[in-house]
Amino acid sequence: MAEEGAVVVQQIVDRSCWVCFATDEDDRTAEWVRPCRCRGSTKWVHQSCLQRWVDEKQRGNSTARVACPQCNAEYLIVFPKLGPVVYVLDLADRLISKACPFAAAGIMVGSIYWTAVTYGAVTVMQVVGHKEGLDVMERADPLFLLIGLPTIPVMLILGKMIRWEDYVLRLWRKYSNKLQILNSIFPGIGCPVPRIPAEASPLADHVSATRILCGALVFPTIATIVGKLMFSSVNSNLQRTILGGIAFVAIKGAFKVYFKQQQYLRQAHRKILNFPETEEA
Repeated sequence: MAEEGAVVVQQIVDRSCWVCFATDEDDRTAEWVRPCRCRGSTKWVHQSCLQRWVDEKQRGNSTARVACPQCNAEYLIVFPKLGPVVYVLDLADRLISKACPFAAAGIMVGSIYWTAVTYGAVTVMQVVGHKEGLDVMERADPLFLLIGLPTIPVMLILGKMIRWEDYVLRLWRKYSNKLQILNSIFPGIGCPVPRIPAEASPLADHVSATRILCGALVFPTIATIVGKLMFSSVNSNLQRTILGGIAFVAIKGAFKVYFKQQQYLRQAHRKILNFPETEEA
């Protein structure tokens, strides 16, 4: 028994903090604690050092669990009892912290939804006509408007994502040698190329995604302007806008096909030059 007591006394005397590495001889007034299953040099630690270490791990979240980095035993952290007022305030703070992310997500979704509704209503008045559009929306079922108006920007974006010019360009590259008239319209489209260059995915670039979004949302305005310029003799605003949109898509697609083909040929005929040799001194 005397030997066991001596061993315990010797262990207490040899205590060393695994955070600051101080011993009993360095600070005899410090409070010690053994918070986990560790033995040996990592058994003891200063209460103040462990408190600072726990603060670093919790990062301001006092309810976060902290475990020993060696034995993975969870620290038993207790707090003084709270009064009824402080308890209610603490509970309210926790509930607000948990509800805020969901509330923020709901506000964001609601903002996007009502923005889409507003855009859809403006588009209807722009395409059909201001008075006609208001009359149509006043006579329509409110539920239909709440569901139908937000789908207008969604359908425009989905339609913009259909890259029909790429399919037309592939068909022309495949059958252009059989149709000589294409070479006169688009020079070089049927010429053989020394190599087939690699083409990047258009949706992989974030810039292309923003171009799709902006182009889709601006399309009704452009269709209205083109319709007024090219089909001013048409009395119906809706028909004029539809014809303007078709004309704009066709003209833009033709220019895009030509531009992409020229880029394709430029990449296909790319060459890498020899490194210039310098004369030795």
